[in-house]
Amino acid sequence: MKTFGTIICVMSKFAIIETGGKQYKVELGTKVKVEKLDTQKGEKLSLDKVLLIADGDTVEIGTPYIKDAAIEAEVVDAGKADKKIVFRYHSKTRYRKLKGHRQPFTEVKVKKV
Repeated sequence: MKTFGTIICVMSKFAIIETGGKQYKVELGTKVKVEKLDTQKGEKLSLDKVLLIADGDTVEIGTPYIKDAAIEAEVVDAGKADKKIVFRYHSKTRYRKLKGHRQPFTEVKVKKV
């Protein structure tokens, strides 16, 4: 707990995990959209690539991962994100190419940090 004048700041417990080649900051009860995982809706999963765990004033950092640490989560939803437009254009050469892409995702809700 740190004090700044009369304001008291209390840090909640959070963790930084890695999945799908990306890193996410997660807390208890948060929903996170991650890269597509091979799971079904309602299924429970354990994310074991934990890079950092912070609980108040204590911080544990892995090298690169923390041993025997895992985040318990539940799959809430799976689908595709909004369409991203990829448009290529070269001026003065009549070159135009239009593509669209929808990235698949899995939305998970953190149950235990």
